[in-house]
Amino acid sequence: MNYEPVIGLEVHAELATQSKMFCACAVVDNTVAAPNSAVCPVCAGMPGTLPVVNQMAVEMGIRVALALGCTVNPVSVFARKNYFYPDLPKGYQISQYEQPLAEHGQLVIQTSQGELTIRIRRVHLEEDTGKLTHVEGGSLLDLNRAGVPLLEIVSEPDIRSAEEAVAYGEALRHILRYLEVNSGDMEKGVIRFEANVSVRLVPSRDGEPVPYGTRTEVKNLNSFRALERAIVFEIERQSKVLDSGETVEQETLGWNEASERTYSQRSKEDAHDYRYFPEPDLPPLKMDESWLERVRAELPELPRAKMQRFVTSYQLSEKDAARLVEEKSTADYFEAAVKRKAKNVNAKTIANWILGELFGLMKTRGETADRLKVKPEALAELVDLVAGGEINQTTGREVLAEMSESGKSAGEIVTAKGLKQVSDAGFIAKIVSQTLDESPGEVTSFRSGKETVLNFLFGQVMKKAAGKANPQVVREELEKQLKGS
Repeated sequence: MNYEPVIGLEVHAELATQSKMFCACAVVDNTVAAPNSAVCPVCAGMPGTLPVVNQMAVEMGIRVALALGCTVNPVSVFARKNYFYPDLPKGYQISQYEQPLAEHGQLVIQTSQGELTIRIRRVHLEEDTGKLTHVEGGSLLDLNRAGVPLLEIVSEPDIRSAEEAVAYGEALRHILRYLEVNSGDMEKGVIRFEANVSVRLVPSRDGEPVPYGTRTEVKNLNSFRALERAIVFEIERQSKVLDSGETVEQETLGWNEASERTYSQRSKEDAHDYRYFPEPDLPPLKMDESWLERVRAELPELPRAKMQRFVTSYQLSEKDAARLVEEKSTADYFEAAVKRKAKNVNAKTIANWILGELFGLMKTRGETADRLKVKPEALAELVDLVAGGEINQTTGREVLAEMSESGKSAGEIVTAKGLKQVSDAGFIAKIVSQTLDESPGEVTSFRSGKETVLNFLFGQVMKKAAGKANPQVVREELEKQLKGS
C-alpha cells in the first residue's frame, strides 16, 4: 500500500533570559554548573511558595510570535498541567492551554521541491522540568533546569516528510537566533523537538479527504539528525504495521540513538489526562497594545527577508545569499564590508571571499564572523587590492591568513613584506624569455601540440618572480612568446 506521512512538530525552545520563568534563580549552563546549584524553594516546588512571571520571557515569546505572523491574544492564561514524574518537583507544570500567548501563524520553508508554508497552531510559555540522569541502582535529579523559561511552538500537521521536518526546524532555529531569544546550541539541549507522526493512504486525485491515521509522539529529539532518523524510522514502522493488517497504537515513544529505533515509553495521553485548569497563583496576562507595537517595531530583519534583499539589492544567487544569512553575524559582516565602497570591489566579490576564504578561516579557528580579527572594512581593503591588481589571489589568501593572526591591515602587510604585484610588461617579458630559454624541451613539446606544458612554464615564471608577477600578464606573455617564433 502507498501511504502518506502526516507530521506535526512541537518545538521547545529555551528562552535566553537571565533568570527563571517564575523565580529569581539564575539560568545556568548545565554542562558546566554544579548540579542543584541554581535552585530555590519556588522552582523546587516547596509548599507555600508563589510564582512571579518573568516579563522578559513574555517579551521574548511575543517577539517569536510576531516573527511567525501569529495573532497575539489580548489575554492569555497560565494553566497547571498535572502529571507525576520525578523531574517535576511540584507535581504539575505551569504551562498554557486554552488561552495561549499567540495563535495562527506560519513559517515558509525551502525544500528540494521548492517553498512550502507550514501553519503554526499556537505559541505558548511554560517552565522546563528538571533533568534525570539514570545510573546503576537509581537515578540522579538535577533541578537547575527546573523552571527555566520555555517557548513551545506547535505546528499544524502540514509536514509530509523527514526532509520537510528538518527544513522547518532549521528555519525556526535561524529565526530564534536572529531574534536573540535562543542560542541555537543544539548540543546543550536549548532546542528540543517532539514529532507527532502518522501515516494514511495517499489521497486520491479526486480530492476526496482521507482521514488521518493514529499518531505516535516521539519525544526529546535534540538534534536535526535525530529528528530526521526518528521520523523516517517511525514512518517505515507504521507502514509495516498497517501492511500486516494490524493497527498502530497511540503512544509516546523515545528515540534510541545507538540502535536508531523508537521504543515505547507510555500510552499517549490526551489533553484531558493532564487535567488542565487555570493556575490560581498567577493572574491572566493582559497585553498592552502600545507595548506590543514597541516589540513589533524592534524586530530585526528576519533571515528569509534578508536573503531576498541580498538577491535583489546585491545581485547574489539565492544559494550564496542563503549561506550568508545562516548566521546573523555573517550577514552583518557582509553588509558592513560592502558599505565600505571599495573602488574595485562589488558585492559579489565580497561574498565570494567571505564564503570561500573567510569561511575557511572561521572553520579552522572555530570563530564566528563578529569575533574575527579581520574586520569588515579590512576585508574590503584586501579584496580591493586583489581586484585592483595590487596583489594576486594567492598572495591575497596569504595576507588574509596573516591579518587573522596579527589584526594588521592588508596594506600594512603588503608594504612591510614587499608583496605588491608586478604588472610591468617589460619586466615580465624578460622573465618569460629567460624561462623559455631554460626550458627548450617544454617549448618544443608545446609547439608540437602538447598545450598542457603551458601550466608548467607558467609555474616556472611565477617562481622566478617570487609569486609577485601579475598572473594574467604572465599567461598572456607566455602565449605570445610561445606562439611567436
